[in-house]
Amino acid sequence: MPATPGFAHPEAIVSTEWLAAHLRDPALRIFDCTTYLHYETGTGRPYRVEAGRADYEAAHIPGSAFLDLQGELSDTASPFNFTMPAPEDLAARFAARGIGEGRRVILYARKSPQWATRVWWMLRAIGFDDAAILDGGFDAWSAEGRPTEAGESRYEPARLTARPRPGLFVGKEAVKAAIGDAGACTINALAPDLHRGENDRYGRPGRIPGSVNVPVSALLKPGRLTLKPPAEVAERFAAVGADPGKRILLYCGGGIAATLDAFLLHQLGYRDIAVYDASMSEWAKDPSLPIEQG
Repeated sequence: MPATPGFAHPEAIVSTEWLAAHLRDPALRIFDCTTYLHYETGTGRPYRVEAGRADYEAAHIPGSAFLDLQGELSDTASPFNFTMPAPEDLAARFAARGIGEGRRVILYARKSPQWATRVWWMLRAIGFDDAAILDGGFDAWSAEGRPTEAGESRYEPARLTARPRPGLFVGKEAVKAAIGDAGACTINALAPDLHRGENDRYGRPGRIPGSVNVPVSALLKPGRLTLKPPAEVAERFAAVGADPGKRILLYCGGGIAATLDAFLLHQLGYRDIAVYDASMSEWAKDPSLPIEQG
């Protein structure tokens, strides 16, 4: 497995070069995780969710299958998009798609790696560690002129037993309890205008009090969607007071962008990291929860 110097878990990141050389590895299970968010006004919801299946079927990395995050891997009984299902339920869903014992999983997405890191974080939360994201995703693969195929691929079901890691996903009470706690750092992965309260996409504009802003765009190289070098990533988190000794709580609009920040903090060796699953989709609509602007 190729190494990414400076990251604590380089096995969880693969390059397009590595994947191209290992496409025929029978143990690999490669998945396109793309989802699109269409931002709307006047609908009472922050966005419309569209699985990226059509683009996948038009062109994808050879042999890769498709994962529908909202349709297949989320708790559809929840009032919020993308809610994490119960661990045993999620393990069964992953197993049905070919993820399990003896399989090496490679996750990629289009337009943003946050969809791949969301699935990666979910797998980690149920105890599956043999997964990696493709650095640069389909965008880098395509830009390099690497082969693609159309249609749909599927894998045979696998066996996967959930071994949950409690605390990787948290709810509003844990986030509320961290407000004013010197031993915690709450990070917003949304764009700066949302953090400052200049955009009311999720309801009440603003942020969780005391939280700091590390938007996903600050962690990626412009134009290529590849991860910035470890030193630059570490500097960005250090600049907002995200000390490795603190408990780090991450949020965004719906627990997606936050997983890219979480993934990179994990890569930097941080140990106490949690994602607020419902994020501002819940917080901004609950008047009992505090909010700040500016």
